[in-house]
Amino acid sequence: MIFFVRHLQKKKLILLTDFTNLCYIFNMFYFEDFYGTKILKSDFIQDVTAYFTTRGEVCFPVSERIITPVQTHSDNIEVVDLKTEYPDTDGLILTNSNDTIYLKFADCTPLIFYDPVNKIGAVSHAGWRGTAAKIGVKTVEKMRVNFGTNPNNIIALIGPAIGLCCYEVSEEVRDKLLSTVQNSTDLYKEHNVDLKKINARQLEENGVNKIDICPYCTSCCNDLFYSYRKENGTQNRHFAVLQLH
Repeated sequence: MIFFVRHLQKKKLILLTDFTNLCYIFNMFYFEDFYGTKILKSDFIQDVTAYFTTRGEVCFPVSERIITPVQTHSDNIEVVDLKTEYPDTDGLILTNSNDTIYLKFADCTPLIFYDPVNKIGAVSHAGWRGTAAKIGVKTVEKMRVNFGTNPNNIIALIGPAIGLCCYEVSEEVRDKLLSTVQNSTDLYKEHNVDLKKINARQLEENGVNKIDICPYCTSCCNDLFYSYRKENGTQNRHFAVLQLH
């Protein structure tokens, strides 16, 4: 599995489509509208569809619904159904090909899951609070309980997030994060912690073995991504977009 960059009419995106029934895009398209819903519906998805259709590659068709939750740094996870609103939710599980889901990020860790046996996917948002609450593990557990997912079958993708190089936290936060895994010696340096690797370690310790970690640090690569820290609390966000075929 490889994360790679494509350019789309001067907009940048990271694309991953290694699996027949999964289309996942992590976009680096700058939206001035914080929620971005209208832009995402009318512009981004249609442009991506046209881009791949003209090249005979995998298509990312416009869905009947494009759904985003109201993220609150919680550990709440919902299965997408007929509802149109998902308040206080930081993880969505998708089971159908009619909808597209997307979550918003600016330094926090995108966690993307795909179960190729049951053909379901999920996206979760893991800042330090979500990571401390093990939202990734809870997402996998909800997939297991609701749909019979075997964690060993899951392919997990950890998207661009602030890295060990840039993420300094208090001693209290550091200790909370490190206490969520059995072996943490390689996950911190003084008061800096590696959110991506902590999430990966949590998943590994709970049976998820197929994990791909994107190398980009959102703070170091601020020309590509929004960074809440580097941009002094910016309200802009980039998106992790997931659709099942």
